[in-house]
Amino acid sequence: MSRRPRRSGEDDSVLGDSLTPDAPDDHSLTLDAPDDHNVTLDAADDDWEWRRKIRSNPHSHLIYRLVVGVVGLIIIVVGLIMVPFPGPGWLVVFLGLAIWATEFEWAQRLLHRARHILKSWNELLKPQPWWIKGLVLLLTIAVVAAIFWLLFLISGVPGFFPDAVEVWLRKIPGLGE
Repeated sequence: MSRRPRRSGEDDSVLGDSLTPDAPDDHSLTLDAPDDHNVTLDAADDDWEWRRKIRSNPHSHLIYRLVVGVVGLIIIVVGLIMVPFPGPGWLVVFLGLAIWATEFEWAQRLLHRARHILKSWNELLKPQPWWIKGLVLLLTIAVVAAIFWLLFLISGVPGFFPDAVEVWLRKIPGLGE
């Protein structure tokens, strides 16, 4: 369950208890009002004292926003570089987005949207027969192979591969010298 941040000028008596189990758990509720054009979260909306203190001072808040923005950007770029390779590329991208979401409302909305899409995709594939799941896996492998082929076509076959792998890759159409 998630807590909806307070809007400007809204007090706790208006909010009620937003952590009740009967609260709808859909994504039709947004984190901010349509007329709320804040880019960052308000100091009063934070649960952590140290962040409320930073956000209450405009100078420290600006520095904090810059640090969060740069750290999130570095993690997202590293994650995007990792995406075509085996490993946790998308997980690292979502980690960078989660870091941005601690400070920026637009990143919170994007993170919630990405979680919703991932959950929908998972719910779509779960009940499918094994052959459809296998087809999706084969399609994913084909897309990754096409990305690597384009990468090697543009930059050449890297020399750090073992000789047998490098010779095999150069036999692939378009990758031979």
